Amino acid sequence: LKRRSPAGKHSGKTDAEMFNSAKRFLPWLRPGSYRTFSTTNEKHIYPCFLELINFVAELLVRPPSDQQPASSDEQPQRLVRSYLLTDVKPDNSESGRRVDLALKCDALSYENPIADDEYDEDSFQISEEELKENGTWDDKRPNYPRIFAIVEVKPNTSAANMEKGFAQLVKYSQEIFWNQHNRHYIWGLVSGGSNVKACVFGPNFLLASPFMDVTTAEGRLELIRFLVNWSFCELSKLGYDPTIRFNREHKCLTIDMVNSNKPMAAQTTYYLRDIVVVAERVFGRHTRCFVVGEQPLSSDGNCDTSTDILIKDAWPEVSGSAEDDMRDESKLLDQVSKGLEGRSEFEGLYPKFLGGGRMQIQDAHGEGVEDTTQTVLGETVWAQLGDLPLRAHMRIAMSGVGEPLKFIKFIPELIVVIYDVMRCHMGILKHCQILHRDISEANILVRRDDTGVHGMIIDFDLAINITDDGYAKRAERTGTRPFMSVNNLEDEPTKRTALDDWESIIYILCWLGTFGWNSDTRPAGSMSNWKIASWDGNNAMKIAEAKRDHMDSSRTFTGITKGFNLNIPDIRRLAKVVEGLQGVLIDNHKDSTLRGAMIIPDSIPEEDESDNAFGEHEYKMCPDPFVERAAHWETISESLLAKLEIYAQGAKKLLTDI
Repeated sequence: LKRRSPAGKHSGKTDAEMFNSAKRFLPWLRPGSYRTFSTTNEKHIYPCFLELINFVAELLVRPPSDQQPASSDEQPQRLVRSYLLTDVKPDNSESGRRVDLALKCDALSYENPIADDEYDEDSFQISEEELKENGTWDDKRPNYPRIFAIVEVKPNTSAANMEKGFAQLVKYSQEIFWNQHNRHYIWGLVSGGSNVKACVFGPNFLLASPFMDVTTAEGRLELIRFLVNWSFCELSKLGYDPTIRFNREHKCLTIDMVNSNKPMAAQTTYYLRDIVVVAERVFGRHTRCFVVGEQPLSSDGNCDTSTDILIKDAWPEVSGSAEDDMRDESKLLDQVSKGLEGRSEFEGLYPKFLGGGRMQIQDAHGEGVEDTTQTVLGETVWAQLGDLPLRAHMRIAMSGVGEPLKFIKFIPELIVVIYDVMRCHMGILKHCQILHRDISEANILVRRDDTGVHGMIIDFDLAINITDDGYAKRAERTGTRPFMSVNNLEDEPTKRTALDDWESIIYILCWLGTFGWNSDTRPAGSMSNWKIASWDGNNAMKIAEAKRDHMDSSRTFTGITKGFNLNIPDIRRLAKVVEGLQGVLIDNHKDSTLRGAMIIPDSIPEEDESDNAFGEHEYKMCPDPFVERAAHWETISESLLAKLEIYAQGAKKLLTDI
């Protein structure tokens, strides 16, 4: 390992200390060590791995005696080191799971921080005592807001051990995404005895390196290359977003809008006020929502919230270039803002587009490039992945800030919010020709002003322009499974309509009526035996089958509403609302082909066989009611909105009496 030393920055370990450190990991590296280390207990590998990682980091800042200090371009940007505690539950853990080893990035200077949302960055310009005294550095215990990567250790490389190791890394990575709002992908290491794999988890990929056998020179070299490259590479290559940084002066995150889309300037920096949506999963869009302002908070924490801006940050699938992508959410939201401009009846019910689009980052040469999964992985790896869908980093600024549904206080408020959402939904469809297609609990916000409570519809990254030539053919499965329509779940080539979104509203209200929307409305006990539990799971076809059964008639639908949580005040009013909407959507049609939810086979006896049960019959399938209703979506949608308006008027009257 060639030692490169930033002038004046080192921890001051003596040769004797370095030698003692090496003695702790050298037995693991010796040929034949698998006989000692490949046992059923992997804990004796922990100190070996820890010491090796920290030994490499120490060499990167250890002043050489035989050469001049390295130039600035040869200096490491950071040190990748291991926390000293192993087999430990990290701070800020939601699950309480213990990790084998956790790695962190120590910045070498204030000019190159690793952005986080709670702590100032470590710096080798400050003594260890000062850092600990100021409470900004715990070198021992890992905490999820600062963990760079997790190391999962297994005693050997059996298929079962490796599969379990990767599964555990996925769970740990989920906690990192939850805590770190500037992470796009996560690195990890899995060790089976003396064999190590590096892996990376992104929005739609999990990649692993070949085994690196540390008992061989080649394997050690590859592992050390990983550690050294992590210390020297650009921040984005570690999975951090360089456009979200921690501002030491104002003690908050700053978020840049960097893109080529108009009307936004080339770069605008905002100051974080609040985080309303965090990334909850390892794979997917990694949607995050931030409330920001153009100015930082004052020293007393006060600010003018009337100009607050909502920033949505996500990694959706995209098609082609930004110019040709017809499903670019920034374009759709811009179209919504222009289409509803001047229509006061929808004011405050949707986010107004301020700017945004695909984000750009600087590559190793300082050139601006689109931040996509292809950029992240590089051309060589990307070419090997075949048909992996391209995802792009999208960031959109919009005005209009609301709160999640958990801030609903009463059932009447919920009814008013849902009415506002669907009223705006239908207005967007009518005036902007945009169908939302992802009505879910997370995409409905609550907004309060002097006139009362209102609803907001957000998140248009699965929306579609119905005037698009490919609209009729574009019927892919979208949304959140408990709230997906039957057509959506079955993924049939049936054109999606507003009725799919109306169906989703019914499912959302049933879900909230059963499971509540915050800690005050959660039911006690297990719900595993309740009928509505069949609306969730991994098998989309089984969910669709259950929903067809439950939605088929008012009689079968009461099997769902009977499960509503009776401890929620006014819950029977909510049951009446969803039963009324189900009636308009499913039951109350003069045309029998539009009624019901089941596809029932019919049999027609051949001539002269009508009285013979064993005669020849011609069997045929009746039309699918969901498909038949799609052709009448406009009139049925109007009836649904009118019905919901009646309920909303009653709810508003109740709210005036509270």
